[in-house]
Amino acid sequence: MLHVIFYEPRIPGNTGAAIRLSACTGSMLHLVEPLCFDMDDAKLRRAGLDYHDLAHVKVHPNLDDALADIPGKIWAFTGHTTTMYTDVSYSDGDGLMFGPEPTGLPEDVMDDPRVTSRVRIHMCEGIRSLNLANSAAIGLYEAWRQIGFPHSC
Repeated sequence: MLHVIFYEPRIPGNTGAAIRLSACTGSMLHLVEPLCFDMDDAKLRRAGLDYHDLAHVKVHPNLDDALADIPGKIWAFTGHTTTMYTDVSYSDGDGLMFGPEPTGLPEDVMDDPRVTSRVRIHMCEGIRSLNLANSAAIGLYEAWRQIGFPHSC
């Protein structure tokens, strides 16, 4: 199983979309507190549609707790590297970590010794960032493709 980690997510709709992504891919979604919304938020539920019961979601009190649940490598997605997400080899059990919407992952999180590497999604020059849920989907589908789409329905 692949793992998606949202570090301190801020926008409920993005997390709702990631819940739906988890259900559609059989991946585990890890949410690292503090969350800037309640898990019963209407926008979160609306974005996740009726997939909440089909998704695998864990809320963690801190990053250490979340990373302890990931058996594989940890890939930190950021615009602050030259390594493309398509240029690394993913394995079943790996975690793809994404930062909060307005700022991305903080340096101290990316410097954690458990982070295998920083990777980026290619974008046009001068553009700040993709939507968080879209970024997670792009990265997750590449990792899932590389490991042969196990757990496919």
